[in-house]
Amino acid sequence: MFKTSLRAIAALAGALLLAGTAPAAEKLVIAATQVPHAEILEFVKPTLAREGVDLDIKVFSDYVQPNLQTVDKQVDANFFQHKPYLDAFNKDRGAHLVAVAAVHVEPFGAYSRKIKKLADLKDGATVAIPNDPSNSGRALLLLAKQGLITLKDPSNIQATALDVANNPKHLKFRELEAAMLPRSLDDVDLALINTNYALEAGLVPTRDALFIEGADSPYANLIVAREDNKNSPALTKLVQALHTADVKKFIQDKYKGAVVPAF
Repeated sequence: MFKTSLRAIAALAGALLLAGTAPAAEKLVIAATQVPHAEILEFVKPTLAREGVDLDIKVFSDYVQPNLQTVDKQVDANFFQHKPYLDAFNKDRGAHLVAVAAVHVEPFGAYSRKIKKLADLKDGATVAIPNDPSNSGRALLLLAKQGLITLKDPSNIQATALDVANNPKHLKFRELEAAMLPRSLDDVDLALINTNYALEAGLVPTRDALFIEGADSPYANLIVAREDNKNSPALTKLVQALHTADVKKFIQDKYKGAVVPAF
């Protein structure tokens, strides 16, 4: 009896010793917008936990704070933007954030509560577009592709309303913060909306958009980090977890074409 108790105590002590010396999970803090970025990250969180990475997802509703907090080392990386937006941010802020990996494309679309088809867009209609250079250019390029306007430089991905060369329908452009665009639908004739904000507003791009980018869009959404941690083991494990057949199937099943895998 006494020997059995001693053996039990020794076994318990050994287990506690092993638990005390086991390596702690490495924490990885990622800033993301809610849809679809944070949802995709939540999907891979259990996979990363098994790889020894504790994924902490910080959700933001704007396109500025995730980059600023990455620069300031309040988060390790972020997931919400495409390369043209990243380039514009780095240039404007003197930052040096870098793309780590592409994950998906969110085809950009045009929405309206006042017309059912593009042919009904009236002369002098008000069109809302994002007010940041990379996304305003993306919106104008999409309008040009539909033949609604022509641009001075059709290759200028940072075009603004000032770069419109020909505007036969005399469209009036209203530049708004991207997050505000879905709320503008009652006040404008047409709004060009980023898919993440469209999804958050309950819009289904493949059903509700009057026209939308094709799957060949160059605007892939990226994992973005600082130069000093772009190759960290935890970030490498995150990219590996994201670039799997399971994640591709999750994106295809959940978003049904509104979000397209880019790997």
